[in-house]
Amino acid sequence: MYPSDLRYTKEHEWVRLQGNIATIGITDYAQQELGDVVFVELPKVGAKLIAGKTFGTVESVKAVSEIYSPVSGEVTEVNSTLTDTPETINKDPHGQAWLIKLKVDDPAAVAALMDAAAYQAFISEQKGAAH
Repeated sequence: MYPSDLRYTKEHEWVRLQGNIATIGITDYAQQELGDVVFVELPKVGAKLIAGKTFGTVESVKAVSEIYSPVSGEVTEVNSTLTDTPETINKDPHGQAWLIKLKVDDPAAVAALMDAAAYQAFISEQKGAAH
């Protein structure tokens, strides 16, 4: 369910690193928790992001949720198709619904994030704690 080529955060973001460019999105778990996504607010190209700080929001019919940068770097691209079709996040969270691309300051920081197995264990704990 969670692609093994991605890294994951406890805030339910994913990262795909190719060279020093990180593609960032929210996980399938996050989109399920949010419900139907109706609006996405993303930073502008050139924005400098700091790991652990918010860089945008995802709004659903249930709630507004902040998105946190998994790593530090400079935004090189923004998925502008989400402005018109935010529901793509519900349909393809690990693919077409990527949020931003970031030129990372330290590519090694991505390796420090959870792999797919660790993330699946983490969300199992979250689900267990919620019930």
